[in-house]
Amino acid sequence: MSETGTVTGEDGDARSKAARSPSLWLTILSLIAFVLLIALGVWQIERRAWKLALIDRVEQRVHAPAQPIPSPASWSTVSAASDEYRHVSLSGRFLHESETLVQAVTEEGPGYWVLTPLQRDDGTLVLINRGFVPSERRDASTRRDGNPQGRVEITGLLRITEPKGGFLRTNVPQHNRWYSRDVAAIAAARGLGEVAPFFVDADAGSQIAGGPIAGLTVIRFPNNHLIYALTWFALAFMLAGRLIVTFGGGLFRRKRFVQDKAGGPEASARRTGSDAGTIVEPT
Repeated sequence: MSETGTVTGEDGDARSKAARSPSLWLTILSLIAFVLLIALGVWQIERRAWKLALIDRVEQRVHAPAQPIPSPASWSTVSAASDEYRHVSLSGRFLHESETLVQAVTEEGPGYWVLTPLQRDDGTLVLINRGFVPSERRDASTRRDGNPQGRVEITGLLRITEPKGGFLRTNVPQHNRWYSRDVAAIAAARGLGEVAPFFVDADAGSQIAGGPIAGLTVIRFPNNHLIYALTWFALAFMLAGRLIVTFGGGLFRRKRFVQDKAGGPEASARRTGSDAGTIVEPT
């Protein structure tokens, strides 16, 4: 305000504009965040398409007719992408004295998976997850009637080894504590020879009376990618809306101020506000 009580509109408008305008760095960071949120949303859409294709592929494998397991010559090429959950068949003789119990929690309750080597006619070994036993049947002497001594035919799902251990639990072979079906570690602990780098989950048709409960393989693939994508997109549009309000709102207020007549009711109502123009004190 000057000695005559006059404040120029240009000075007031400059101060108001400076107070309302975001900093350059804040604007740049907001734009980068917007682009990143959109990219995350697109990535989740792509992940969803991949997950749906995976689910469809696994469903086809599980319900296909059982095929012989891969030959030893191709064991090095077996992978989760090309072989896991494939419906397979094999035959041989169980080596019950070398079975391994792996802790498990199933729809039957807590207990153990019983992994037993199956020796095939060519001498190679394949670990068979024969199924589940509760804690009270942990000792093999409680289920001798379910341990066949002769040749058996097994069908089930090919599974990829689970190295090191389970969630927050590491296998302790020296104390015979197992939390995951780590084929290589189990084979080494039991002194087995040439063992397939995978194991087979026996299906219900391979269950033997008095033996472990087979056919409990759970196939579940969480698919929340659409929810994640919508969340990222929503955050991006909220940020975009905030930027529009920040920049567009100031422009709108400036336009209104220019168009209002100096002596109009709007100018009078705003003369002490941040958008005030020239103020002349009455004499």
